[in-house]
Amino acid sequence: MAIIVSQIRTSIDEQRDRAISKAIALLGLSENEIKSAKIYKTSVDARREVLFVSSVIIELYSEKRERALAERHDNVKLYTHEKLIVKFGTEPLDGDIVIAGFGPAGMFCALTLCEFGYKPVVLERGAAMDERISAVESYWKSGSLDPRTNVQFGEGGAGTFSDGKLTTRINDPLCSRVLEKLCEFGAPGEILTKAKPHIGTDKLRNVVKNLRERIIELGGEVRFLSPLEDISVQGGHVRSLRVNGGEMKCGAIVLAIGHSAHDTFEMLLKNGVELVPKPFSVGARIEHLQADINKALYGKFAGHPALPPAEYALSHRENGRGVYTFCMCPGGFVVASASSAGSIVTNGMSYFDRAGDNANSAVLVSVSPEDFGSEPLSGADFIKRLENKAYEMSAARGKNGSAPAMLTREFIGGGTAFSTGRVVPTYPLGVEPCDLRELFPDFVSKYLAKGIRQFERRIRGFSDSDSVLTAIETRSSSPVRIPRNEAAVAECCDNLYPCGEGAGYAGGIMSAAVDGIKTAVAIMERYKA
Repeated sequence: MAIIVSQIRTSIDEQRDRAISKAIALLGLSENEIKSAKIYKTSVDARREVLFVSSVIIELYSEKRERALAERHDNVKLYTHEKLIVKFGTEPLDGDIVIAGFGPAGMFCALTLCEFGYKPVVLERGAAMDERISAVESYWKSGSLDPRTNVQFGEGGAGTFSDGKLTTRINDPLCSRVLEKLCEFGAPGEILTKAKPHIGTDKLRNVVKNLRERIIELGGEVRFLSPLEDISVQGGHVRSLRVNGGEMKCGAIVLAIGHSAHDTFEMLLKNGVELVPKPFSVGARIEHLQADINKALYGKFAGHPALPPAEYALSHRENGRGVYTFCMCPGGFVVASASSAGSIVTNGMSYFDRAGDNANSAVLVSVSPEDFGSEPLSGADFIKRLENKAYEMSAARGKNGSAPAMLTREFIGGGTAFSTGRVVPTYPLGVEPCDLRELFPDFVSKYLAKGIRQFERRIRGFSDSDSVLTAIETRSSSPVRIPRNEAAVAECCDNLYPCGEGAGYAGGIMSAAVDGIKTAVAIMERYKA
């Protein structure tokens, strides 16, 4: 057991370990009481003055003393490092445990199963990392898209070409396990202590490859360029799968298919798997100079060597509709992220050092079945129409693959002038000046403009600088949910396990990885190895 002491403030000029001595002094602890003490989490607080706010984890020799301190101080809580304990099931498996998808959910589901002696088979529709990187970089240079392997599909999932952000709103003890495993496979150790950890696209690639090698070492199998083409359902049970034209017997199947596998959604629906439309969001990427964001948030301390590139998370709600920023990439790039021909999709990416000139984030407006329809795939159809329209708008004005873009001040002010200033758009295939109000439905444009005006109040220059909006951002979450029961299986098929972001149960790397672990536990508690 240990205690966590929170809200320990230090100046940006103090040594990082100063938080530890402050926490010890606050509790009046003597050295002979302390078994260990270290930083647990640290964040930057720039609301009034720029400070570091840390929590410190302290293990004492006396658990009685730890409990007494937790009862006495509001900012002290008990901490126990929970181990993953599984009560193994006895039901025999009639075929392999198959995991469709090798993004965060599929990776951590497979890894967890392997660590406990199971030998799953992973099917990934895209290519392995090195081949995937080559295909993506070719697309970014030439506009020639490989629909099998791209930013959405391939080893590591969509998160491979992002910032490797590990922030999450879920408060689950398994988050610590995910972070520790990522470090084991090569992620920077600082992700264990930063309140807003990130790995960076460049480092994440090797982490994913190392994780895959561990799965194989433990007896699992990972098959690339192996899409789940069909399932055979008999008597409420998935009997077999079709993969690359061949049949494969299936004991249990995990659907960790990701938010962009719209063709797989169609296949599942055809086979009687229940899908329900769910809310998601659409919008654009906004780019500013990172130096401007630093100055707006850090003030006179901007550029201080102890401070990371500044980042923000903004939200506004009006008349029941949310507008918010998502996946903010300090020092990053806007990237081309389409997964099918004739469409434009944007996303944000940054490397570990976050050293790019620009900051970018998605600015999104929430949409719901009331906006796009109540059929299972109405949301997916809505997304497709917008992505195709974005392609047509930009292609009509320039080369294929360029993205429609607009100055933020023109978007909210009603103008159409486009002349880039200090902010140079980073979308790799170039941008074409377009009126984004013609791209979005009226209600999206209306609330997007309202939200940006509100965000200007939080970050000076957010809307009236040289900032640029590049469209279209549609892949922040899945447009469907595949309902599952308390045993983690779909109601229609007793051996089908919907999992992760694509199934509607996660929203980012961390929550998807945690859901992958929980799905693995559900399988192990039912079936014997």
